[in-house]
Amino acid sequence: MSYIWDSRYALRMKGITSSTIRELLKLTQRPEVISFAGGLPAAEYFPVERFQEACGCVLKDSAHHALQYSTTEGYPPLRALIAERLCQTGVCVDADNVLITSGSQQALSLIGALLINPGDLVLVEEPTYLGAIQAFSLYQASYLGVPLDSDGIRTDLLPEALRQGPKFMYILPNFQNPAGVTLSDQRRRELVEHAHHYGVPILEDDPYGELRYEGEPLRPIVAHDAEALGLGDTAYSGNVIELGTFSKTLAPGLRIAWIVAPKPVIARLVQIKQGTDLHTSTFNQMVIYEVAKDGFLDEHIANLRTVYRKRRDAMLAALDQFMPSEVEWTHPDGGLFLWVKFPQGTNVRALFEAAVQRNVAFVPGDTFFVRPDAPPTARLNFSCMDEDRIREGIRRLAETIAETQHASPTV
Repeated sequence: MSYIWDSRYALRMKGITSSTIRELLKLTQRPEVISFAGGLPAAEYFPVERFQEACGCVLKDSAHHALQYSTTEGYPPLRALIAERLCQTGVCVDADNVLITSGSQQALSLIGALLINPGDLVLVEEPTYLGAIQAFSLYQASYLGVPLDSDGIRTDLLPEALRQGPKFMYILPNFQNPAGVTLSDQRRRELVEHAHHYGVPILEDDPYGELRYEGEPLRPIVAHDAEALGLGDTAYSGNVIELGTFSKTLAPGLRIAWIVAPKPVIARLVQIKQGTDLHTSTFNQMVIYEVAKDGFLDEHIANLRTVYRKRRDAMLAALDQFMPSEVEWTHPDGGLFLWVKFPQGTNVRALFEAAVQRNVAFVPGDTFFVRPDAPPTARLNFSCMDEDRIREGIRRLAETIAETQHASPTV
């Protein structure tokens, strides 16, 4: 009887597909598979004892509040903490500039509902985050891709692209997913200049910014925007919406993220969220706040940096040792991923299938492009396994590449 439902689906469903990464992860859940496919934090470093204490504290002191309906905007102390941390980067915001969301994916969906009409152009980096493509496609967006290099999006190519009238630009400035590259400070300024000149807002998605392993931190795009507008200590009212999350620094399972934007934009987003889920889990917000406060978040992030730096270095060393000379990869200064470029003509899907036979997995790079002729690439995650498994997984992957290339020059 499914044909009855088929005729009832909204037209927007014609462009909706399942997440390639989620589908791939189903194939790689066997314990013998070394999976570089997910973007998973290291579960063994979740601060479980701190969460246990926080849950007990919330239920002991504030159970009636934590278990009750609450305001759409979110738990005020948590919003204030987020605003305070952003203020330290040079942009003046307060709790009323912050909306708590059920993960960054909901934040992307709310932005799509707010800004995108069917057929609207969204300017994205090429490659870009698959989850954003999924969220924006639900609102029937079209895409305009601008290539990346080692310093992030090619700002020299932006004027021609912006003249096509995109609704907004979607940018991941730090340790970009999937490419691992970071937008340079100079290009952040140029991006803001182009945004002002062409009147195109920026959606700055920064889930990885605090996971830096080398080099100096760079100011967020929103801070450059505030400076360019001369806002100083004036409440932020600029051209950027910024997204952040606790999924990569504390625990993804609680689904706590946020949107920072000018207050009129937040007010509109609140209206949309009220029609979506009323509010994000009050209990989860209060627990996250209890865990993060009193300096613990910074202490925990410092520990994560040490762990993830070692794992990144282990992957880079294994790539150097085992990979064929014609394979290239990025050297991320932080985050969870690096990006592999295969020789032209490589059949990456066939390579993936052969790698899974060797119990190693990755994400084929075409998933992250908004055009059909994507180059042969792959995303590798290094955060969720120890150095020995990383080394073994890269060895298996390199052997698979060598064998498939030997079997067929077009594989």
